[in-house]
Amino acid sequence: MAARAQRRTPTRPRAKRGRPRTHREAWTKVSVVMFERQVLELDRLTTTIRSKTGAHLTRAEVIRALLDALNESRLDVTRVASGAHLQRLLAQKLAG
Repeated sequence: MAARAQRRTPTRPRAKRGRPRTHREAWTKVSVVMFERQVLELDRLTTTIRSKTGAHLTRAEVIRALLDALNESRLDVTRVASGAHLQRLLAQKLAG
């Protein structure tokens, strides 16, 4: 039996599986348990933004933006004793 000739085709990079990478920095996937009311609020917020601006923000983008804004605010939260305390502090600062 004659050996079968193999055809050589130009090698193409294989398509990566999953969603396209949108982050330009190192990241880690984190799972966080949230209350249903918080998830509903995130969804309401992203839907409102989409209806007013056409921008498609994800829940994660909103959460990341809030954390980055907190960091950029230089608000001293080192003396916060609980989640409720942090919430009150942030609400006071955001209210102006």
